[in-house]
Amino acid sequence: MLSVFGSVALDTIRTRKRTVRGALGGAASFAAVSASRFCRTGLVGVVGGDFPTRYRRLLASHADLAGLEEARGRTFRYDGRYDADLVSRRELSTKLGVLAGFAPELPDEYRRSRFVYLANNDPDQNVRLLGQFDRVKFSACDTISYWISRKKKSVVRMMAATDAVVINDEEARMLTGERNLLACARTMRRWGAGLIVIKKAEHGALLFHGGDAYPVPGMPTERVLDPTGAGDSFAGAMVGHLASSGSVSLKRLREAAVRGAVMGSFAVEGYGLAGLLKADGPAVSARLKKYRRLAGV
Repeated sequence: MLSVFGSVALDTIRTRKRTVRGALGGAASFAAVSASRFCRTGLVGVVGGDFPTRYRRLLASHADLAGLEEARGRTFRYDGRYDADLVSRRELSTKLGVLAGFAPELPDEYRRSRFVYLANNDPDQNVRLLGQFDRVKFSACDTISYWISRKKKSVVRMMAATDAVVINDEEARMLTGERNLLACARTMRRWGAGLIVIKKAEHGALLFHGGDAYPVPGMPTERVLDPTGAGDSFAGAMVGHLASSGSVSLKRLREAAVRGAVMGSFAVEGYGLAGLLKADGPAVSARLKKYRRLAGV
């Protein structure tokens, strides 16, 4: 089993064409649903009493929810506005709600997970949770500007405590103070990060392994409605594929990144999780086949 920890949210998404309020979102939601296409996935998180029953049922149809707790208070909420290009996003409001100070206790089955993904979340919470697992083979983490600006030292400690870091290009630059992405990766390696994946939105990603950089092309798609969660879907699929194979060899890592690019392309095609939820087995297989033909991999 892969265990995914992070935010389960109710999002407000604002684009030039549409505003969607109360959409099911959160890094852990996207990552867990994406990973579930490749392996059995357990979701660790917390929601408030305002979390809709229909969303819980939806998540339960893709992931095990023994690790999803309900607490008194309001569910984590995020409100953001995208520019016309759907690349730049401005944070309007982040309300942690019940996620603030959350101290999860893992179900026994989850403690035996060999693969763990710590989605963007309070880095101190992430590190504490990582200590509850019995025998982790591979762990990965993500972070965003919210935590970099507030807990940079904790973010760096989290990176050193895990086997892999997944981060987008803007936040890699913000974290390290470097402009060149190779320099960003070099700085993070100096801090103790192992495998580093820097996401570049529609341009794909760069995978840094053993001092080398491997490009991962993005999957071309014209239907871009909402980029929210694309990076979380990328990471979930990547770690999910590794968990399904049980291997973290360079070959498997590169294969996993390809699956991340494919699942990320589904995520942008709908608001909230709508695009990702359309990615059933046949659709994923067909798009993976097309990706390989286009990218020559």
